[in-house]
Amino acid sequence: MEFHTPAQSPAPAAAATVPALGPASPSVWPVSRGYAWTVFALSFGLLLSDYMSRQVLNAVFPMLKSEWLLSDAALGSLSSIVALAVGVLTFPMSLMADRWGRVRSLLSAATLWSIATLGCAISANYGQMCVARLFVGIGEAAYGSVGIAVVLSIFPIALRATLSGAFIAGGAFGAVLGVSVGGAVAQAAGWRWAFAAMGIFGLVLAAVYGVVVKERRLVPAADPAEEPSDAAEAAAGSQDAARAPANAPLRVHLPRLFSSVSVISAYVGSGLQLFIAATLLSWLPSYFNRYYHLTTAKSGSAAGVYALIIGVGMILGGVASDRISAGVPLRKWAVAVGCSLGSLVLLTLAFQLPNDPAQLSVLVLGALLSAGSAGPAAAMVANLTPASVAATAFGTLTLANSLLGLAPGPALTGVLADHIGLLGALRVVPLVAVAATAAFLVGRRWYERDLLRIGRLTAPAAEPELPAESTS
Repeated sequence: MEFHTPAQSPAPAAAATVPALGPASPSVWPVSRGYAWTVFALSFGLLLSDYMSRQVLNAVFPMLKSEWLLSDAALGSLSSIVALAVGVLTFPMSLMADRWGRVRSLLSAATLWSIATLGCAISANYGQMCVARLFVGIGEAAYGSVGIAVVLSIFPIALRATLSGAFIAGGAFGAVLGVSVGGAVAQAAGWRWAFAAMGIFGLVLAAVYGVVVKERRLVPAADPAEEPSDAAEAAAGSQDAARAPANAPLRVHLPRLFSSVSVISAYVGSGLQLFIAATLLSWLPSYFNRYYHLTTAKSGSAAGVYALIIGVGMILGGVASDRISAGVPLRKWAVAVGCSLGSLVLLTLAFQLPNDPAQLSVLVLGALLSAGSAGPAAAMVANLTPASVAATAFGTLTLANSLLGLAPGPALTGVLADHIGLLGALRVVPLVAVAATAAFLVGRRWYERDLLRIGRLTAPAAEPELPAESTS
């Protein structure tokens, strides 16, 4: 959707210019390559800032626990309240972005979470920190879903899973910087400066994004092979009669976002699998501090390495999905299932081993697979939902990721840690992968028939491989 300022706005017609998730041809670039990669870099940078602001808290857990005498459950709640706010608000805010302008929504979000992070720096007690963290979550609520919708709208269809995995991996890379840089700053200047540094970085990056990225330049150019009047529809591969504008009532969107068993399975499987990754991101700094007796700075750096590995796993999962499913899209599900089962086996083994290099090596492999399903799941959501509500579809995925994984993971692990110790809690967490695997297997079973049915009813473009799949 192209956003118009009040002075420019020709009223309701704006909804018709919602950018599709890609052109009809899987290899066509909707905008120039240079601009597309510039937008990706800046969007990725803001996602780094998003997760730096979110995860810096985990680096200073030991300091807060000592200074404010907090339990593990209280510490976990400070982490989970952000994901909870994201989960509750991501859907309405993503819908708002689809209606009123994605770029403006992104800038408002980045500004809010950065200011709220500065608020964390001046918090005097647990209650004030909790309120500041709530506003961090409000600011971050729609960034992931709207940001990825913007990115996918200006790249070829053939790069979907790769870009989805790479973009989502920005969360893990942001966690790396949040816990490692935040831990180092906290060790040198105190935990308050760790929050302040993240907030200032976010404000600077938001200003740069606002100067460079313009809504009007994100609208894909017409495919030369199509009639000009039909270009927007052809790019999405949809039919006029089956499409609803982004500003249609909510009751029109809901059936389209939950229109198949396979897309619901992708939502659920993705969220459950991220329960494990979120727990590792939140609690590994404390794990290294308590069981390996590292300082705040060193435990943050060690956990940052594992966060980086989680991010690499997201990218590799997306790349593998695009590669092996080039002729048979059903294989996307195999990547997701493989990552879930692999993380279950490896992480269960890792936390049974003694604290030595062997444990750390197995933990590396488990972390690598713990979020590898993120890219394939996002690509499947894109393939199974209409392009006109792309941000809302990814908002629904973010809702599932938050309410099933990112929010309960750190909090429930903290509650378990208060009763059976942090190591005992980390031994239980990998079992969530059993449920994630089951969800992905259900989605795989229904995927082909859902693509055929949705293609016949709403004709979403998005699956260039459909003829090969439908006959496989």
